[in-house]
Amino acid sequence: MFVRAISTFLAFLAVAFTAPAIAAPAWQDYTPAAFARAQDAGKTIVVDVHAVWCPTCKAQAPTLDALRQEPRLKDAVFFKVDFDKEKAFLRQHRIPRQSTVLVFRGKQESMRSIAESRPKQLRQAVMAGI
Repeated sequence: MFVRAISTFLAFLAVAFTAPAIAAPAWQDYTPAAFARAQDAGKTIVVDVHAVWCPTCKAQAPTLDALRQEPRLKDAVFFKVDFDKEKAFLRQHRIPRQSTVLVFRGKQESMRSIAESRPKQLRQAVMAGI
């Protein structure tokens, strides 16, 4: 019985450490062309409108980074939009401030969260948008 338990455990370890890791989608710097391609492809898109000086943005970052590991978002595209540089995007999407998070399904905005930094609430908001 002990030998069988050890064998089962060793088999589990072999599978656990040789299974390919699921690569999380990387954050991309926003460009109008890349954003349009993702929309045209009907992708789920997560947009983080941030500023390097923004404390709320810094508080949101760990939660947003963790969402990249979410299996339901494995095919999503993640964009960082610089609040100080991408004024056309801000106007087009009526973004009032940094620390705004958007989710799109293709060309349709499906979720918007402004200045939410509580991890549970931010995660729930993003997941509700997919």
